[in-house]
Parts: sequence; structure tokens; C-alpha cells
Amino acid sequence: MNPITKAALPRRTFLKAAGVALALPMLESMTPALARAAEAATPRRFLGICNNLGVLPEHFFPTQGTGKDYELSTYLKLLERHRNDFTVFSGVSHPDVDGGHPADICFLTAAPHPSSGGFRNTISLDQYIAEQIGVQTRFPSLTLGVNTSGGLRSLSWTGSGVLIPCEEKPSAIYKAMFTQGSAEQVNAQVKKLERGQSILDAVAGQAKDLQRTLPQRDRDRLDQYFGSVRDLEHRLAVSKEWETKPKPAAPGPAPVDVVSPAEYMAKTKLMYDMARLAFESDSTRCVTLMLDSVNSPALELEDAEITDGYHNLSHHGRNEAKLKQLKAIDEWHMKLLGGMFDGLKETKENGLALLDRTMVLYGSNLGNASTHVTTNMPVLLAGGGFRHGQHLAFDTERNYPLPNLFVSMLQRMGLEADRFASSTGTMRGLEEA
Repeated sequence: MNPITKAALPRRTFLKAAGVALALPMLESMTPALARAAEAATPRRFLGICNNLGVLPEHFFPTQGTGKDYELSTYLKLLERHRNDFTVFSGVSHPDVDGGHPADICFLTAAPHPSSGGFRNTISLDQYIAEQIGVQTRFPSLTLGVNTSGGLRSLSWTGSGVLIPCEEKPSAIYKAMFTQGSAEQVNAQVKKLERGQSILDAVAGQAKDLQRTLPQRDRDRLDQYFGSVRDLEHRLAVSKEWETKPKPAAPGPAPVDVVSPAEYMAKTKLMYDMARLAFESDSTRCVTLMLDSVNSPALELEDAEITDGYHNLSHHGRNEAKLKQLKAIDEWHMKLLGGMFDGLKETKENGLALLDRTMVLYGSNLGNASTHVTTNMPVLLAGGGFRHGQHLAFDTERNYPLPNLFVSMLQRMGLEADRFASSTGTMRGLEEA
């Protein structure tokens, strides 16, 4: 039979033997060859951005109209040239994610009650994606941050609930993507990876000896551990292969790092540039960016005087002077976001705008930073192959689950996912283009 026209093998096919049913992993034969070639030529990507102090809701959310007939709000007017490239949501939140500021670490995990004693985070959306497709690129994911206290705040969390520290220096990101190490440096890195793999082999061997003496429940837990070890071994092997492959040519001079936390907007712009370059060079297909406004001082803006720390301003108490400064800061956020959309639209990949293949999720864990509420979160989604140009309005009192959007995004990435965290399905009203 012609392998090009042969019907694709269903993903839900099972291997059955001795009473055990095992779901097949994703195989190339599960999609027609021509479709695989098209997807490989134009991969899909994800960028998740969280500003943990959010924006003034009265200037962000549309107040007139829903669907495609909505009227742009004050802030969204700054993105007007991209109106048909994004969808804005109102009345969405993460069920049971509360606690005010601590909720920022749950923006991409939706793990409940982050401020409770004994809280343990769950896997973030980017890491879920990276586990599936991360081996296809040099970096499974990039975790970036602005003013994140030395990388100690992050949007990215592993499946075992471990924080992945942010990289705050654009120069370091640029070097990792484009600077080829010497032969000696490459060999040293390969040996380091080989040592890591040998350690895993030794630990797994010891665990197998132990398994024979354990009760069934502990043996089941060890089986899960073995699965994790096998996954890590595979990642180490792939990483070793990437070490020997030439890096893409540098697109220009390396960026100069911005040192002062007060130059927050300059830092943010550089991180947007790094995310675009990462996608443009196909160095990774998953990027997260934590904009840690809570830990930012009085900002330096070109066209406004900011007299107080970002966090203090957010507790404005309806003070007109504070609201005016916050509005100036929020508008800069929108301008930079629009500029990033410009760059993704201007960058072409196989004749398509990079934005068309890149899902950009922008939002906050706080619906209103002044009162610390985590409901009615300000969220918009741009690009990525959806039908945009609309306002999806849900009940602002009884919110619609934002994790449903995550399921839709996972499926648009080509991943088989019916649930993520507290989702109840896919995002209602959001259709693929």
C-alpha cells in the first residue's frame, strides 16, 4: 500500500497482551506523511506571559458588546492594528486558585489554594507541552523573567511540582541560542551529560533490587519512578545529540543587559525580543515570561513620572495620582505587547507569519491587584491559528474555567489532551482557523 495515501493509525489504538492494555505512544505512522511534512515545516509554538500585578480592569475589559461586535476598551485600542489577531476574555479564572499574590505561580498550572499550608504545585502548561515535543528542539523550553528576585519566582513548574528558575539576562539567553562553544567545551558538556546518564542507570539498578522486597503499593510507585528515569535518560541522550549540532547563525550583535530594576519596560522589551528570536531560530517552541511587578521599584518611563513602587501603586485606594501612574504603566505594557505582535507578524516562516503559528497568552493571576481578587482575570490570546477578533464574555460573578483555554491550546499544538488541571472541556466560543 502507498505509504503516502495510507490511512493514519488511530492514536487510541491499544497493544493488548496477557490482559494488559497499553496505549501506544505518538508514532509517525499515526498521521499521513504529507500532513507530517507540512507540520514539520511550520511547527506550532507557545508563549505564556504573566504580569503578576495585572492591569486596571476598568480600562482593560470591553464594556460594550461581545463577540466580533465588541468595542475596544481604552487599553485594547493600543492593540487596534492587531484586532483580528487576538481574542479577549472576561469572566474567566482558575477554580479554587486564591490567596492573592501567591497565585502568580499557578497562572499556568491552575493548582488550587497556593497560599495554603503544604501546598505543592503541579505541572505548568509549558512543561506539559515540553514533555511531549521538547526533544524536537535544542531547548525543550525557555523560562524567562523580569525582576524575579534572582529567578526565584517563575511560571514554569515540573510534573513533580518543582520550580524552574527564570533566566533574567538576555545576553545569557542569546549566548545559549547562538554562540557555539569550542570543541573542548562541547566535549566537556557531552561528558557531563554522559555522567548524568550513568548515575541514573546506577540508581535505577539499585531501585530494581529494592523493588523485590516491597509491598505492591510501593512497587507501583517505583514503576512510576522507572518511567521518569527512562524519560530523563531519553532527554539526556537527545541533549547529547544537540551538543554536537551547530547552532544557528547569530542574527546580530548580542543584546546588552539592562541592570536597573527601574528600567522594567526596557527589560520586558528585551525579553520579548529573546522570545521572538527563540521561535524564529526554532531553538525552542515553549517560552514563559514572568513579569514580577510585585518586586519592582518605581519605574522609569519616558513619558510619565512614577513616584512610588509598582506594588504600592497597585494598592491605590482610588487615589487619582496613583491611578494616573498605574494607567501610564499599563499603557506601556500594551504598547510593548503590540510591538511584540508586530515582530511576530513581520517574521515569516515558510511564507506564513510567525504569529499565525505562535499562541501568545497574556494575562495576570489577579483580576484586581488593589483588592487581591483572583477572579475575572484579564486575559487575551493572540495568534496560534484560532479565529480571533472577538470578545468572549462569561459570567463575571460565576467565572468560566480558564483551564478550558489550556485544553484548546494543547489540542491546537497537536497534542492529545482532553483535560488540564481543573478544566471541564475546551474553551467555549474559540474556534480553530
